[in-house]
Amino acid sequence: MEALSKDQVQQFIAEGFVKVEGAFSKDVATRARDILWRDTRCDPKERSTWKFPVVRLGEYTHAPFVEAANTTRLHAAFDQLVGEGRWIPRGSLGTFPVRFPSDEDPGDAGWHVDASFPGQDESFFSWRINIHSKGRALLMLFLFSDVGERDAPTRIRVGSHHIVARMLEPAGEEGMSFMDLASRLNATEGCEQVLATGDAGTVYLCHPFLAHAAQPHKGTEPRFMAQPPLVSKTPFSIHNPEGVYSPVEEAIRQALHSQR
Repeated sequence: MEALSKDQVQQFIAEGFVKVEGAFSKDVATRARDILWRDTRCDPKERSTWKFPVVRLGEYTHAPFVEAANTTRLHAAFDQLVGEGRWIPRGSLGTFPVRFPSDEDPGDAGWHVDASFPGQDESFFSWRINIHSKGRALLMLFLFSDVGERDAPTRIRVGSHHIVARMLEPAGEEGMSFMDLASRLNATEGCEQVLATGDAGTVYLCHPFLAHAAQPHKGTEPRFMAQPPLVSKTPFSIHNPEGVYSPVEEAIRQALHSQR
């Protein structure tokens, strides 16, 4: 089964992401939201209980979350983008930054690239990312509620993964820390910006080097989204004797080749 068309795969290589509509069912999304609402300790019918701009919830191993992450369509898309046998199926979903309508600054809306392996201490900000994307095959955005343009959709800088690849290459295997790389992402300001909108059940599959950012919620209903990694079994290769590369690898190779 091929979940993505050739044009979608090429879009992923060139732009750094692909939108998969109906990746999981609306029923699964509804059952998952019921669990998330409970854990926010907010009342969906009483807005006075929506006291914070964002409530962060952790990993969930309940059935609807596992079902959402493991549909036949998504598994086929993972094979197409990452390569068969090169990724680890998810047994959970998280983290969930549940965003509520608010005039308050959420305090977490800076541009960044998600890190994928630990640094010298336990702090998330010391985690690192390298040119082989050690530990991460994809960034994924799972929409568990309908997300419009005012509902705090994730902002994406189109093609920024190419710029980030060129930043990471000189750092070699050690890579760069989350904070160090984030401090340099002004180099991606010229990229077109798109918003990760869609109906509940939509999943955005993103290159691990894609620059993205949160934003305040200006809509009326809370946004429920998970942003888990797809974990890789082995680091990506940008030079191999067979000369066969996955779309994730090919995007990195094209970025480095254009630099030369």
